[in-house]
Amino acid sequence: MLSIIALFTIIIIVALLISNKITPIVALVLVPIVAAFVAGFSFAEIGDFFNSGVESVISVVIMFIFAILFFGIMQDVGLFDPLINKMIAVSKGNVIAVAVGTVVIAAVAQLDGSGASTFLITIPALLPLYKRLKMNPYLLLLLVGTSASIMNMLPWAGPLGRTAAVLGMDVTELWRPLIKVQVIGLILLIALAVLLAMREKRLIARRGDFNKEIFEEADPLDVTAQDEKSQKAAALRRPKLLWANTLLALAVIGVLVWGVIPAGLAFMIGVSIALPLNYPDMKDQMDRIKDHAPNALLMAAIILAAGSFLGILEGTLMLDSIANDLVTILPAFVIPYLHLIIGFFGVPFDLLLSTDAYYFALFPIVEQVVTGAGVSSLSAAYAMIIGNIIGTFVSPFSPALWLALGLAGLEMGRHIRYSLPIMWGFSIVLLAVSVLIGVV
Repeated sequence: MLSIIALFTIIIIVALLISNKITPIVALVLVPIVAAFVAGFSFAEIGDFFNSGVESVISVVIMFIFAILFFGIMQDVGLFDPLINKMIAVSKGNVIAVAVGTVVIAAVAQLDGSGASTFLITIPALLPLYKRLKMNPYLLLLLVGTSASIMNMLPWAGPLGRTAAVLGMDVTELWRPLIKVQVIGLILLIALAVLLAMREKRLIARRGDFNKEIFEEADPLDVTAQDEKSQKAAALRRPKLLWANTLLALAVIGVLVWGVIPAGLAFMIGVSIALPLNYPDMKDQMDRIKDHAPNALLMAAIILAAGSFLGILEGTLMLDSIANDLVTILPAFVIPYLHLIIGFFGVPFDLLLSTDAYYFALFPIVEQVVTGAGVSSLSAAYAMIIGNIIGTFVSPFSPALWLALGLAGLEMGRHIRYSLPIMWGFSIVLLAVSVLIGVV
C-alpha cells in the first residue's frame, strides 16, 4: 500500500509539473503532505520529515541565492560579452559549432564532479549566445545536462561513490572500465549535438529568425525597446574593470572547484567584493541586488519545496518501499536480465526515485537477485549506472537541475517534455554500446 501511495504521489507531481497548470511549489508541497496523511503519518512526523528534507537542501538554497546575485552582477558588468562575441565570431553564426562547443565546455566544467557548479559556469556564459542566435534554450540545457551526466561517472562524483559503498570496493577500480564508456559517450554526444543543431537550424530558418541581424546589438523589429534596454545595459557595463572582474570570477570558480569552503560562502564573498568593486555607490549596489533578487528568491523557494518533497517521501520510507516492490513483482524468467531491464528504464526511474533511493535501495536488491543467477556484481553495477546516469539532469529530484532552470529562466515541465525522449534514447544507445564492448 505504501508503494502504491508513493507511486501515485510521484506520478501526480510529475504530471502537474509537465502540465504547467500550477507552480512547482504547490505540487511539491501539498501532494506529498496529503500522501503522508493518507499513509497514516501524523502532523508531528510530517514536520520532522520536512525539517530533514529542508536541511538536506539548505546549502543549495544559500548557494543558489548568492550565485544568482554574483553571476547577475558579472553579466551586468559585461564579463561574458567578450566570450560571447568571440564565440559568435568563431562560429560565424554556425549553430552546429555552438552546439558542439556546448558539449565540450560542459564536459570540462563537470571535471569537479559537481552538477551545480557546471550549470553555474556554463548557463550564464552560454545562454546569451543561444538567445542571440535564436537557438532554443532547452537545447542548451539538454546538451549541458547530458554532457555533465557522462562526466558524472568520475570516481569523485556521487553515483560511483554510492555504488562503491554498496559493493564495498575501491571507487577508482570501479571507475577504470568506465573511462572508455565516457570517451565513447562524449563522441556520440557530439554527433547527437550536430544532428540536433541541424534540426534547430531548420527550425530557426522556418521561423525566419536566422539572419544577419543576430550579429548586431540592436533588433530592427523593435528598435525602441532594444535601444532603451541597450542604454540601461551600457550604463551598467564596467569595461575598464574587465580583468579585475575576470580574476574575481576565476577565483570564485576556483574556490568552488577546490572545495576548501562551502560554495555558498564562496559566492557570498564574491558578491561582497563584486558590488563595491563595480558600484561604489550604495544605492547602485542595492539596485543590483533588487534587480536579481526576485529570480533568486523564487527558485530558492522551489528548491526548499523540493527539499520538503524529498524529506517526506524518504522519511515515510515510500521510496524504499517502491524500490523493494518493483523487484519482487517481476516474473522469475527475467531475473538473469534484471540489471539490463532496470538499466534500460534507468532514465524514467529518475522521475520516480531519488539518487539515494536508486543506489542505496534499488541497486542492492537487484545486485543480490542477479548474482544468484550467475551475473557478476560489477556487470549489474555498470548496467544500472550507465542506464540511469544520463537521466540525472532531467529529474525533478535533482537540486542542481532546479538551479539550472533558475539560471536559464526555464520550466521543469517543458524541459522534461523536450529532453526526456532524447536523453532516454541516448542512454539506451550508450548501454547497448557498453554491452558490445564488454563493460556490461
